[in-house]
Amino acid sequence: MKKKLRLKKGVLIVLEGIDGSGKTTQIKKLADFLLAQGFPVVCFQEPTRGRWGRLIREKARQADSLSPEEELELFLRDRRENVENNLLPALRQKKIILLDRYYFSTMAYQGARGLDVAEIKRKNEAFAPPPNLVFILLLDPREGLQRIQNRQQRELLFEEEKYLVQVNKLFASFHGENIIHLDASASPDEIFTRIKTQVLNLIEQVSVL
Repeated sequence: MKKKLRLKKGVLIVLEGIDGSGKTTQIKKLADFLLAQGFPVVCFQEPTRGRWGRLIREKARQADSLSPEEELELFLRDRRENVENNLLPALRQKKIILLDRYYFSTMAYQGARGLDVAEIKRKNEAFAPPPNLVFILLLDPREGLQRIQNRQQRELLFEEEKYLVQVNKLFASFHGENIIHLDASASPDEIFTRIKTQVLNLIEQVSVL
């Protein structure tokens, strides 16, 4: 990628998948690569570090601490703040946003708890900017749980294997021109090669010399 390319508009790239699927690793690799190419990059995650995001993380440490409806309301509040404070300003500044989880996670996780996936999607898309690319990293839940078993902060609310099987099925059911499914059991370098190819193609489409 040539450094003389200049973005005509901001870009939103989302990585999704269950915990342990490698989202954070891939975002770091992609951010380092794009920054080395001279592109303006910012990284965010959901839940955020804001008040609603902190509350979600606190509640997530206890199984059955929230009803599905309460979970959805907290995620919507957290996402609204993220959109207003982080995503829209970065898009206006023509930056590349790398986002660790977005409303596809809400559709998968709260959908797996019985809420209507289409309604979750509708509520989010009423205010959340559409992503240019969504990479969904699909991984067997048992392997994902093994990968995160040594984490100090465990989110028991979202880490039950039978539940994650349903979450993964919903992630796999999401399709669209901007959605790309990846096998998260592959090597990190192999996954990154696929991500990088798609991202470079996108950048060329939204750049000028």
